[in-house]
Amino acid sequence: MTDITHLFNSLLEQYRSIDIAEAEFKKLLLDDDVLFEEYREWCHAVGSSEKSGFLDYCDEYKMSQDSVWDSLKDFDE
Repeated sequence: MTDITHLFNSLLEQYRSIDIAEAEFKKLLLDDDVLFEEYREWCHAVGSSEKSGFLDYCDEYKMSQDSVWDSLKDFDE
């Protein structure tokens, strides 16, 4: 199983919008049974529902990115 979070990151970088990236991810899931199964397993492993797993990941990713910028701001002070 490939690390599905690489796909998440790729979609976020490509579309620069959580809503659009989520819509594209859902299209991919409909077209690819293997991807759907990987996503289901990932959701189970991280404790997210299949309905909100992608958005949960986006929230965590955004917080981690904000934290990087916050640490740079602290360094400047």
